[in-house]
Amino acid sequence: MRWLSMVLILVVAFGAAGCASKFKNYYGPKVTHVVVYKEQRKMHLLHHNTVLKSYDIDLGFAPEGHKQFEGDGRTPEGQYWIDRRNPNSAFYLSIGISYPNADDRAYAKSQGKSPGGDIFIHGQPELFKAGKDDWTAGCISVTNREMRDIYAMVKNGTQVWIYP
Repeated sequence: MRWLSMVLILVVAFGAAGCASKFKNYYGPKVTHVVVYKEQRKMHLLHHNTVLKSYDIDLGFAPEGHKQFEGDGRTPEGQYWIDRRNPNSAFYLSIGISYPNADDRAYAKSQGKSPGGDIFIHGQPELFKAGKDDWTAGCISVTNREMRDIYAMVKNGTQVWIYP
């Protein structure tokens, strides 16, 4: 009987551990838009005019100015949309920003260059060393704990405003 109790305890313990997940549920007000202030290194999730959550952020390794070309290390500025999700990101979890838009593509083409792409709001890689500021290739980064909340709260189609 004692042996059976120990087995049952182990099964329950392993079962509970298997339920741990990086995916959360969110039942609060809808996030209607995301606002990023690059200079202040802040990102806000809003329901209309009400700030639901605010986060400190890291940006591209060349944070000043609007992203124009592939590899420039800048984070875009302007109006975009959340257009995709990556639950298997190398940066924990990520949600895609619709950069480049038509204007971004046209400008880069006029200069004979690629505008780049793959701009995300994401967490941190597994072996991330704390204290590195503005380390991304143009993305917006938060902690993995914060990214779990953002991934649950922000849906595809959400408007994103990125200001200098």
